[in-house]
Amino acid sequence: MAHNSQTGGTEKNGSLPSILYCKSDLKEEPLQWVREPLNGQVLMVLTMDNNCSATSFDMELCAEKLKSLGVQVAVDQWRRLIQDAVLKPEVRRYMFYNSRAFQIAIAVIFYMSLWTNIYSTVQLCSFGRYWEAAVLVTLAAVAVTVVVILVIDRHQRKINMNTDMRLAAVNEIFIKHSLILGITDVLDGPHNILQLWFVHFRPEHCLQSLTAHIRDLQRTQEASLRQSLDQLCVVMEVVVQPDPRTEEEASREESPLLPSGENLNEKPVTCNELLHLVPEGPPEVVAQQLLVIFSGCYVRLLVTGRLPRAVPGGHLQHSSVPCLCQFIETTVLNTQQSWFLGK
Repeated sequence: MAHNSQTGGTEKNGSLPSILYCKSDLKEEPLQWVREPLNGQVLMVLTMDNNCSATSFDMELCAEKLKSLGVQVAVDQWRRLIQDAVLKPEVRRYMFYNSRAFQIAIAVIFYMSLWTNIYSTVQLCSFGRYWEAAVLVTLAAVAVTVVVILVIDRHQRKINMNTDMRLAAVNEIFIKHSLILGITDVLDGPHNILQLWFVHFRPEHCLQSLTAHIRDLQRTQEASLRQSLDQLCVVMEVVVQPDPRTEEEASREESPLLPSGENLNEKPVTCNELLHLVPEGPPEVVAQQLLVIFSGCYVRLLVTGRLPRAVPGGHLQHSSVPCLCQFIETTVLNTQQSWFLGK
């Protein structure tokens, strides 16, 4: 897939302070920094067409750009983690069905189906033959469809366990080099384009602030804090390992009804296990885990302009959006202090 390229330039994009795009065809031109990058500044965007299963992100170019940025990470390590996170076929299918293009199609189908059902029902009444009835039906269908769209939009402002959470392992590596990653999708004609964003983020100030805040909550609201953190969990499917002694006793007591020979097609016994993403630990360990977990969601909301405005005092210079620790304190820890202003 051909990629558009622009290096060494900045532009305004809503609440983002200044954005430097590094895209894909000018491989011979090195990055030229005008000034030290700010927290929340986009350093690189990789794109790919999600409609074509054979396409992928340009990992070779990504490695070159990261090297020019001074990021010394083993290429095989982060490449494998990115592939496992967002390039598996089942993940790409999920992202397509969760994409904006698919949601628009679902909204149109939902509206047409709702309008048809309401209009058919109204026709059974005596006033259904008047033109005013068709207008009321249209208004009702539009209102319900708008409500559904707003509910979906509100849901997308929360962390997505199938996309944002899968980038946590990658961000655990890159955050040590002042980078965090997030993934979004855009509609380019009939194509669903995936975008992998690399955003500059120095975690030291946010880590200190979030650690102090968690330490204070552990001292004053420990039960409430634990309840909030316990909500961050995923269901894992694990294979049940039988007890060897029990299995040996069972094999002695039971004789096979069929001739000897193991059933090679027999599937292992599995069960669902609840895994807490933030286990109990010192405040600094909990704060670091929260920064890694929510960095992917934060980048997605940052670059799409979905973060609410924040009061001054954050760690994003010259920006009206919250920094990562403010975002976590409000959305995860449910603090009484309001960092966000109404949009």
